[in-house]
Formats: sequence, C-alpha cells, structure tokens
Amino acid sequence: MSMHIARKVVDFFGERPQPAPEVESLSKREHELLTLLAQGFLYKEIADRMAISLNTVRTYIQRIYEKLHVQSRTEATAKFLRTDL
Repeated sequence: MSMHIARKVVDFFGERPQPAPEVESLSKREHELLTLLAQGFLYKEIADRMAISLNTVRTYIQRIYEKLHVQSRTEATAKFLRTDL
C-alpha cells in the first residue's frame, strides 16, 4: 500500500461524525431518555429510572420522534447512535 493510500485510510477512519442538528436539539431529559431507550429499556423501566410517569415517557418519546424526524424506536435509536459516539 502506498503512503498516499495509507494516509487516506487513516484519515477516513480517524474522522468522527458530527452530531446531527436534530440530536443537538434534544433537551437534557430527552437525551437521557433516548440513551435509556437505546440501551434496550422498556418504557415502564425508563419511567421508574427517571422517576416520571409512563405518560410522561410517552410524551417525551413523541417529542423525540418529532425532533429527529423518525417514526419508530428503531429509527430514533439508530440516528442517535450514529451521531452520539
């Protein structure tokens, strides 16, 4: 492998993705909730950990989906994990 190609490979893998503006728009609590969601916790478990009601979790989820422009838990988690490394 030439030095030129090696440098391109190192540069490519050395770049960290910039957070999407949508992810940056999340509040601290929305970010916390999305972190728990990405870790696989159920809504009830998230409510217990954050000391909020199940309805509040659902409200946060709705707002997160709107801000991230997604329609499912999987899409939200994938977008979050891609940008929040």
